[in-house]
Amino acid sequence: MRVLVGGGTGFIGTALTQLLKARGHEVTLVSRQPGPGRITWDELATSGLPSCDAAVNLAGANILNPLRRSARALKLTASRAEGGRGSDSEETLWNEAFQKEVLSSRLETTQMLAKAITKAPQPPQAWILVTGVAYYQPSLTAEYDEDSPGGDFDFFSNLVTKWEAAARLPGDSTRQVVVRSGVVLGRGGGAISLMLLPFRLGLGGPIGSGHQFFPWIHIRDLVGILTHALEANHVQGVLNGVAPASTTTNAAFAQALGAALGRPAFLPLPSIAVQAVYGPERAIMLLEGQKVIPRRTLAVGYQYSFPELEAALKEVVA
Repeated sequence: MRVLVGGGTGFIGTALTQLLKARGHEVTLVSRQPGPGRITWDELATSGLPSCDAAVNLAGANILNPLRRSARALKLTASRAEGGRGSDSEETLWNEAFQKEVLSSRLETTQMLAKAITKAPQPPQAWILVTGVAYYQPSLTAEYDEDSPGGDFDFFSNLVTKWEAAARLPGDSTRQVVVRSGVVLGRGGGAISLMLLPFRLGLGGPIGSGHQFFPWIHIRDLVGILTHALEANHVQGVLNGVAPASTTTNAAFAQALGAALGRPAFLPLPSIAVQAVYGPERAIMLLEGQKVIPRRTLAVGYQYSFPELEAALKEVVA
C-alpha cells in the first residue's frame, strides 16, 4: 500500500514508518520541512492529496511540555513558593499561545487532510486518526470501552471531540478509523523518557495519590493497531489504543517500573509539585486517570505483542 502519514517524523511516526516499510508498504510523510519521501503541509494545501491507498494523521504538539507555561502562572508559582497567594483565575492559566498551538496542530492538520481526501479524484481506502483517552472522564470507578460516552467535560475532552469531528468524511467510500491512545511506552521517546532518570536514581514513585488509573500501551502495539487497521478491510470506527492490562493504577505502574529497573519506587511526587510544573489544567492528565479497555480492538482481531505491563517495561528499559 501507499501510505501518507501526517506528523510522521516524531516518536510514533518513526516507529510506524519502520513497521510499514518492513511489511512492504510505501510511506510518504507530511511534515513542516521538505525532504526525500516527504511533502510539506503547504504542498498538501495547494496541490491536494498525492496518490495513496491510505492516510494516517499523527500530528500534534506535545501537550505535556513543561516549558510552556504562561508568564503569569510562573510568577504565581514563584509567589506561592515565597508564601504569597494568587487568584483562582491566575491559577488556571497556561500559555495561551501554546493552547492555540495544541488546538491548531491537531485540528488544522486533520481538517487539511480530511479536505484533501474529500477532494481527491481517487480517495484512499482508509483514513486513520490517532487521538487520546482524554475523551473519557477521569474516574476511580468507571470502566470505559469504545462505546462509552465522553468528550464534553474539560478542555482536553472537548479537544478530542473537535479533533475527531474534524476528521469525519462524508459518505462511505473511505474507511474511517479513530484510535484513542493511552500513554505510549517505548525506547527513546514518549512519556517513559521523562520518567527513567528519577527512577534509575531510586527517586521514582507514584504521582499524587497513585490511585488514579494509568492507561498505557507499548509503542509496538500502537503502531501494530494502526497497521492492522490499515490492512484489515473490516476495521472501522473507534478503537481504544491501550493494552488489555492497562487497567493499572499509577502506583502499580510506578512499582512495576521500579522493579524493571531494580530500584525502589516509593517516593511520591506530590500533586502540588505536578501543578507547579504543568499548571492545574494540564496536571489533571497526570493526577487523574481513566480505566479504559480495548474491547473493540480485540474484537477486530488485533493480537498484542505486550498485553502485560511487566513484559512491556522490561523491553523498554532493557
